[in-house]
Amino acid sequence: MANLVIVESPAKAKTIAKYLGSGYKVKASMGHVIDLPRKGLGVDTAANFEPQYVPIEGKHEIIDELVKAAGNSDKVYLATDPDREGEAISWHLARLLGLNEKEPNRITFNEITKRAVSDGIAHPRTIDQNLVDAQQARRILDRLVGYQLSPFLWKKVRRGLSAGRVQSVVTRMIVDREREIRAFQPEEYWTIDAMLLKNGAKKPFVAKFYGKGGKKQELKSEAEANAVYEAVRQSPFVVRSVKLSERKRNPPPPFITSTLQQDASRRLGMQSKRTMAVAQQLYEGIELEGRGMTGLITYMRTDSVRLSDDALQAVRAYIKESYGSDYCPHSARVFKTRGGAQDAHEAIRPSDVTLTPELLKNDLSRDQLRLYRLIWERFVACQMAAATYHVVSAEIESAGYDFRASGQTVKFKGYTALYVEKTDEEEPENSPVPADLSEGETLKLESLKPEQHFTQPPPRYNEASLVKAMEEKGIGRPSTYAPTISTIIDRDYVSREEKVLKPTPLGEAVTDLMIDKFQDIVDIQFTAGMENQLDRVEAGEEDWKSVLSDFYRDFDGELKKAEEDMKEKRVKIADEPTDEVCEVCGKPMVIKYGRFGRFMSCSGYPECKTTKPLLDYTEGACPLCGSRIVKKKSKKGITYYNCEQGTKCGFITWDKPLDRACPKCGKTLFQHSFRGERRINCLNPECDYQEELAAPKAKKSKQDAE
Repeated sequence: MANLVIVESPAKAKTIAKYLGSGYKVKASMGHVIDLPRKGLGVDTAANFEPQYVPIEGKHEIIDELVKAAGNSDKVYLATDPDREGEAISWHLARLLGLNEKEPNRITFNEITKRAVSDGIAHPRTIDQNLVDAQQARRILDRLVGYQLSPFLWKKVRRGLSAGRVQSVVTRMIVDREREIRAFQPEEYWTIDAMLLKNGAKKPFVAKFYGKGGKKQELKSEAEANAVYEAVRQSPFVVRSVKLSERKRNPPPPFITSTLQQDASRRLGMQSKRTMAVAQQLYEGIELEGRGMTGLITYMRTDSVRLSDDALQAVRAYIKESYGSDYCPHSARVFKTRGGAQDAHEAIRPSDVTLTPELLKNDLSRDQLRLYRLIWERFVACQMAAATYHVVSAEIESAGYDFRASGQTVKFKGYTALYVEKTDEEEPENSPVPADLSEGETLKLESLKPEQHFTQPPPRYNEASLVKAMEEKGIGRPSTYAPTISTIIDRDYVSREEKVLKPTPLGEAVTDLMIDKFQDIVDIQFTAGMENQLDRVEAGEEDWKSVLSDFYRDFDGELKKAEEDMKEKRVKIADEPTDEVCEVCGKPMVIKYGRFGRFMSCSGYPECKTTKPLLDYTEGACPLCGSRIVKKKSKKGITYYNCEQGTKCGFITWDKPLDRACPKCGKTLFQHSFRGERRINCLNPECDYQEELAAPKAKKSKQDAE
């Protein structure tokens, strides 16, 4: 009889089967097979929080198949993912299949390659009960909060709401940021830029006003700026000091889960949920021509920047061969994993660095290739030499006022020849300062530009900055970032508008209620502390049921007190004003929250009972009937557009409507983008106007531009 290996997904099963050969059968459990029941709490709080696990609905056929396969096998290996959740799945499978939990039947690997899988099979271990208990504690904590707090919200806010331990605190972070923005009072300030030209030079450089007498001075009004302007515009600008230096810029570490999600959001416009789904595909295996199913990256849920010795040797050899020895440091770079990280796995990297993105471009989908390229480039770059810059800094004086100029030029590109890190902050423009400036030299003033500015409020979170904040504050763990963001958007607590996240009135109302009645649940430090307790459970330093008991004692008390305090009360959700006007009475329409979500209602209710569905209107008009165009999403989350008249008109398209009219017929133009095809079409059936668009060019980095 063959040995049986059980994994979670068919793709992973297919990849592993290729490496193990005919002596093994590999089957997929399709994720969890046992969980807490869908209906009811499923946790006996009076009996030391004993969970009541049951087979998941719809999984009986898979369970029967696995039981039968296990009975016909010499040995059963459990090869679920190498994290807490994977350990819990293996534990459930072991109990379901009647395996001896004291026997070494658990195998793990950080990447799905022949070497890693063979090594895993050769070194099985017993199931790690500490990992299982940490996952059980998290699952039960979330069940206690969700199943007991949600009914409270149904009664006091509206039916269908849900509350979660992590989602509630993340929603609060977004609400708090929005209120910071509303409360922000902008302050005026001025800058003065002098464009100066060295004698004999062709291009001027910019020197910025700094202050007076070597002390920094803030210009807070036009009068203050004008005083400086009038004093220096007719005065000579004299170089007081020049400093030449060299600056090194080291590469960033390889990706962990949070930084991958951040970079994919900034560079590729990928939402966290999509990033993790594509990364899962790359990890489990892709069918490659001539190679079959191949796992392309290491496990993508990790908070460690550690790299294996084999991976370091391979990438250093690749750098020397592809870029030359100057681009490869004398020794491998070792990055420090932040405090509090579990460090259970390596960083996210390609399984085989010689499988370059160019080699795989015909085997991967567009999103797979884009994400693989990002992971591959970051990994290779992290082991390349530092970029080196010549920096010139000058202090310049005019009429007793100080101006400062600084600029840099590339001496050696180093890792930036391959990869330049992108952040949410805008980089200041670089104005190279002549390196041959000399002290006492007089410069020619080309122009003097005073400019008014106002301080800006803190920016709203986007997915990248929210994931970064969650990681920094210790809210959740790598596996929870993406699902948490998706949940608060799906539950209508937060909306995504032009890539930024804003709380809805519902989100604000629920958050205020939570702050008032359940302070611990929405307290950042308390939530981070709970994550640390789960880490201690994993390390065997704390009992998981004691963690649950301590939490539930306070939570149950808060819940009972909230029920008593709000016995006859309900929370009112503020209506959202709109620009729409009621077609019946002419009063403004507002957005309300009902049992089935948001809808448009006349503000004159109850005198006027006009309502209509809330639609997301876009630019332009329907080319068939002239009505407005509505933006919608398919079941798979893909955006499409159709006429607001629906089937009465029948117009529907994947192409994006533009705020442009066709030069031939005057109808709205649409942009078509699919698998590299880019063009602008007129979708009026009686018009054939079309514009071909060039494929988007890769943006140059500042270093490349220099």
